[in-house]
Amino acid sequence: MGPGLAAVVFDIGGVVTGSPLQALARYERDHGLAAGTINRTIVAAGEDGAWSRLERGELTLGDFCEPFEADCAARGITLSAARMMQYIAEAGGARPPMLEAIRRLREGGLRVAALTNNWKTANGPVARPLRAHFDVFVESAVVGMRKPDPRIYALVCDRLGVPPARAAFLDDIGRNLKTARVLGMTTIKVDDPETALRELGGVVGIDLLG
Repeated sequence: MGPGLAAVVFDIGGVVTGSPLQALARYERDHGLAAGTINRTIVAAGEDGAWSRLERGELTLGDFCEPFEADCAARGITLSAARMMQYIAEAGGARPPMLEAIRRLREGGLRVAALTNNWKTANGPVARPLRAHFDVFVESAVVGMRKPDPRIYALVCDRLGVPPARAAFLDDIGRNLKTARVLGMTTIKVDDPETALRELGGVVGIDLLG
């Protein structure tokens, strides 16, 4: 076992499931937008932008498209938000090696949580089908906070019953990992899932791939 680790926290999109970032990149390629255009627009719109409001549960997916397209138009970008979100949905299948790793972690005695920035549809939050794989499941659209807000990391650790220093956190976005690291969590950036699971296995002392 790693240095007193008792829990592992997983992001969902881009870690346990396919990457929304890769879906956005595909949309940009297909629609003649420069690489990174959409993510830069999301960041520039800030906490009051439509994307942030969607992830905090202040907008449902049905309410999101028009204000997001307005955020984009304010920066000279024209896109179909509905089509963009369809690209993200199509990329959202679960990665079997991640689900197997989560099973092995729990079997090995570690608590496992999901910490996801997600959104609400007419049928509820989008990540719900994966809930059964985790001991704790924290969704931004349900709790009204989104990564990288330090409060949402504190919340997931509290629900796990462990201090941040006894938890590892996996995410595919650097700024989300930075907050976790400042709080004392062990962090692993997920670029390639197999590489990340090998690193996590070394940290917790469990073979997650064999």
